[in-house]
Amino acid sequence: MEAGTLTMKIDETAEEYLGRIPMWTRKKNSLEDIRRYLCEMGDPDEGMKIFHVAGTNGKGSVCAFLQSILRKAGCRVGTFTSPHLIETRERFCINGEMVCSKVFEESYETVRMLSENMMEKGYCHPSYFEFLFYMAMDMFHKTEVDIVILETGLGGRFDTTNVIKSPLVSVITSISLDHTEYLGDTIEKIAWEKAGIIKKGVTVVFDGNDGQASQVIRSRAEELESPFCEVDRQGYEITGYEGHGCKARFYKTEDDFIEVTVPTVAEYQVMNAFLAFKALEAAGLKEVMDLEISRSQMKEGIAHMYWPGRMEEVLPGVYLDGAHNPGGIKAFLKAAAGLCEARKKRADLLFSSVSDKDHDKMIKEIADTLPLDQVAVAHIHSERGLETEVLLKEFQSACGCGVEGFQTVEEAVLYMLHKRDEEHLLFCVGSLYLMGEIKAVLRRNGYD
Repeated sequence: MEAGTLTMKIDETAEEYLGRIPMWTRKKNSLEDIRRYLCEMGDPDEGMKIFHVAGTNGKGSVCAFLQSILRKAGCRVGTFTSPHLIETRERFCINGEMVCSKVFEESYETVRMLSENMMEKGYCHPSYFEFLFYMAMDMFHKTEVDIVILETGLGGRFDTTNVIKSPLVSVITSISLDHTEYLGDTIEKIAWEKAGIIKKGVTVVFDGNDGQASQVIRSRAEELESPFCEVDRQGYEITGYEGHGCKARFYKTEDDFIEVTVPTVAEYQVMNAFLAFKALEAAGLKEVMDLEISRSQMKEGIAHMYWPGRMEEVLPGVYLDGAHNPGGIKAFLKAAAGLCEARKKRADLLFSSVSDKDHDKMIKEIADTLPLDQVAVAHIHSERGLETEVLLKEFQSACGCGVEGFQTVEEAVLYMLHKRDEEHLLFCVGSLYLMGEIKAVLRRNGYD
């Protein structure tokens, strides 16, 4: 495309401009080109202390735990995550708060001008994710954060964020089959792509619960002479439940542990909290920045973590979970079924999916696992959203309960909220796009 095509329209907002980027870009810039963009910006990342986080499931949650703990320790923290649920600014947090409009707009203008200058030199316009990454680097540099938490987008090896040179630590969360058209159709192939974030000599902390993925990550770490810390469920124990949280012991050694409360009923979040705990241990913060995180700061940080759309109770008995791949659905079902059993309640469900996910398999697993009495399906407001008629047919085939179809998420949400009662828990699952739409519906209708 010619540069003139990319000129900002009169009265166009930053959100509108960003939303048009996918229509302009035909390919991603190479990592070398992305590095060139950063060089033009003055290499803002080179002075940053970065936690770099990749994986299939749990990336955002691990970032949220790291952010919360580091804030309790007195750090000024910049966090870049994806996707957003309602508005783009959610991807950029400083000290746990979404950046203000002024900071967002200023960085947007900086990167837009950078993009125009680089295109004049023959480079491609940044992809949507590249553009946001440059904005994050600009924001965090200008606001002088102490630590940056950087979540990869898709994959790892060729991910835009992988241009950073020397993170404090690389973190790889659980690996599952997702985006197989880009990352490969086996756990080993996907693990290889995620392990691409490992840097020579930099410690990698990773979820070691899957033997196939672990072998790939260990091999890559050894090849690069990078110390590694393999983290699995043997390193902690869940000791009970308190209100809406799990109580657990995180072991430092066999005889030394820290008692924590993870603020969710989902056991998979205990693993994510433990992964963040081990990443902080491995980062060498005492040597790097004379930071020593106390046990009380660790406990408070874990207890006060908030990450939307991951077994989030948005209303009494109403849970949102953005699970959308085999690993995510498996973890969600374990948490949801356990919650129904513990509270002696049946389940209602609101489901939607995008067309490129294994929705038929997800639906069968949900129908086989949850004690369902009522299901609502809806079309997500997205070109990738699966048609209501397809979802309706698949659920009617998989389960014996009532299934209602709606053309919009809003209709489905309001219907299920109107029907809810004390005997049922309502679970909303299937896509992070769905989570965003539900949150917007709740906000518009005065439920937030």
